[in-house]
Amino acid sequence: MNRLSRIEAADPHAAALPWWRGAAIYQVYPRSFMDANGDGIGDLPGVTARLDYIAALGVDAIWISPFFTSPMKDFGYDVADYCGVDPIFGTLADFDALIARAHGLGLKVLIDQVYAHTSDEHAWFASSRQSRHGDQADWYVWADPKSDGSPPSNWQSVFGGPAWTWDARRGQYYLHNFLPEQPQLNCHVPAVQDALLGAARFWLERGVDGFRLDALNFAMHDPALTDNPPAPDDGKLRTRPFDFQQHRYNQSHPDIVGFIERIQSLCDSYGAVFTMAEVGGRQALCEMHSFTAGDGRLNSAYGFDFLYAEALTPALVAAALDNWPQTAGTGWPSWAFENHDAPRALSRWCAPDQLEPFARMKALLLCALRGNVILYQGEELGLTQVAIPYERLQDPEAIANWPLTLSRDGARTPMPWAAQDEHGAFTAGMPWLPLGEDNLARAADRQDSDPASLLNLTRLLLKLRRDHPALRHGSAEVLQADHAVLALRRKSDRGAVLALLNLSENAAAWPLCAGRNGTVLAAVNGAGIGTLPPYGALLIEEKD
Repeated sequence: MNRLSRIEAADPHAAALPWWRGAAIYQVYPRSFMDANGDGIGDLPGVTARLDYIAALGVDAIWISPFFTSPMKDFGYDVADYCGVDPIFGTLADFDALIARAHGLGLKVLIDQVYAHTSDEHAWFASSRQSRHGDQADWYVWADPKSDGSPPSNWQSVFGGPAWTWDARRGQYYLHNFLPEQPQLNCHVPAVQDALLGAARFWLERGVDGFRLDALNFAMHDPALTDNPPAPDDGKLRTRPFDFQQHRYNQSHPDIVGFIERIQSLCDSYGAVFTMAEVGGRQALCEMHSFTAGDGRLNSAYGFDFLYAEALTPALVAAALDNWPQTAGTGWPSWAFENHDAPRALSRWCAPDQLEPFARMKALLLCALRGNVILYQGEELGLTQVAIPYERLQDPEAIANWPLTLSRDGARTPMPWAAQDEHGAFTAGMPWLPLGEDNLARAADRQDSDPASLLNLTRLLLKLRRDHPALRHGSAEVLQADHAVLALRRKSDRGAVLALLNLSENAAAWPLCAGRNGTVLAAVNGAGIGTLPPYGALLIEEKD
């Protein structure tokens, strides 16, 4: 049975659907999850030690952010060895133990793959920069200067400044869409694709169940090195030269799709392996649809609809769902409200005095969405953005753009496991980033023993999502999306669930489309049949 027929199958036969269809995935940022050796930095043995906690949440899989050999200029997204574990995180044996324990608990394991660039300390780059004529000379994007010595195009890097750095050894510039220490791979070259697929095969052989493909739309550039046109003024503050351009030529080349089909073919040969692209930028929706269309491309795409939104509104949710029509051949979305690159959602979306009720409503909404849902570590505890003083910043983007860019470090702070420990029982040493006093008070041990906690509500909601086919992989119909109320019907051949949410701080009228029948599966903030208090929300199993 091909992929399309599997995912579009009638859901009374849900066992025929791939495991990832509607899965709940827990993102682990290993540097900040759990430190097993006391050096202040989380590691793979620490993740393994806390897998029981993750399994108890009721998720289907974990996604582990990079743990590969790296000089850590961009905290693992600058890979120096695709097939190695950086010593700060442990060893390959530690990873094998993690896989075995996760599989024993029924958890799938996803890892990041970074195919757009490597570290400048990767052996491939060391070889490529030595000569214009070596076997790996064209594995990176090299170009001669213009006649005046300036860079070959006007392209700008995400982290600030030109996307070109001069290398005296080759007498050429090399491209880097991010840090200068992250030279751009030339994925137009078949040998480069072969090498990357070899790295993927290495991890598949070790039992990995899927990949998140980082910055995938940066994987190929325009070989003609055409200048990018200026971006129209949208009235927003621009803090980086990157924001002044339309990124038409330094990324998003149409040949990326051919590489994607090779990736998917490899993964399909290993069975039920899940592939998910990270795609950002002004053309993200079009690219996500292209990257996931039909049978031979990726399973899902991970968009930015919510990650940088300044407010959570019914219109935002309705538009995001509408962007993924429920038609044959259209890909399957994956949603996240938070991740390691974006500010914590509660710090963006609600006032501090409304944090607790808003967090409960937000948790119910995430579990009601059609698509895969991704929880970022600590989201189930209601963690907020920590203000990191300049002298403790680690994030290179925040340091370069201080104080105008909100630090990614504030969302990467260590997990608080125990409220009475000064470092939250994350480490016996000094944590690499401060935990934040507010987040320490939301520690997992304190919430575990409180039946009314956000942690226990999240466990309940994830169980409901897992147990009800309508919530896990059914269709979605937005019945109402006004200034305050979102009414969403999830439906399968085995029943329907109505999600009603008041996203405002004021009481809202009961929607006419909802009726007053059905069984309440879950309710938060005083919501009930016929009533939607401020931030009230409920899931109702509808009667025939």
